[in-house]
Amino acid sequence: MITRILPLILGISMLGFGCDSKPAETATLDSSTTTSGSSSTTPSTPAETPAEPAKTESTPADQSKSVDKPPYADTVVSASDVVVIETSMGTMKAKFFLDKAPNHAKNFVYLAKKGYYDGTRFHRIIKGFMIQGGDPNTKPGGEKNGPPGTGGPGYNVKNEFNDTPHVGGILSMARSQDPDSAGSQFFVVHKTAPHLDGQYTAFGKLISGMDVLEKIANVKTQPGDAPVEPVILKSVKIVKG
Repeated sequence: MITRILPLILGISMLGFGCDSKPAETATLDSSTTTSGSSSTTPSTPAETPAEPAKTESTPADQSKSVDKPPYADTVVSASDVVVIETSMGTMKAKFFLDKAPNHAKNFVYLAKKGYYDGTRFHRIIKGFMIQGGDPNTKPGGEKNGPPGTGGPGYNVKNEFNDTPHVGGILSMARSQDPDSAGSQFFVVHKTAPHLDGQYTAFGKLISGMDVLEKIANVKTQPGDAPVEPVILKSVKIVKG
């Protein structure tokens, strides 16, 4: 299970995106320090989510099973596709890196068109590092399937690590210690996090909504990096640009 986005550099705390400095998922992000209140952390490494800063997401056991043909395989994604992420704090838009992470783009579109992300929450927020979401366990009633940061679609996406630097506005996938454990959890980088480069699959970037990212990254958080007031992904849609 993925609880945090932890980079391999520091050690992973699994994402319930509750990992260390790495995103888990799915992403395990690491943060070396966390201050209660506004949760100011110094990212160290993501875990599935980035490790602490982000947390590693625990991946359900069945997610490690191999699938001959993944469910997103036939999903069509075009260069003109735009991701519209409507949150309770505003709207962000992003474009995919089809040349660098085509399968992650297909998976994201496949899940978005199913309404998979609608109603989920950003369950791990670390100012100066990243905001992590995409866990179905954060939907109302989803806790019966496990704590936030441990949910996923029931399958994994093989890594597509690339040379894209993890700078502000980059969309990347959370994962556990297994490099091929990404599922549905993703994170949006708030500030440059070079320790994630080449360790997590960057699959897109924001083209608008950096002000919304800033607002979300600055919300008050509690121990475990969960926001005090829920930050909801009202909907994630794919539109033609």
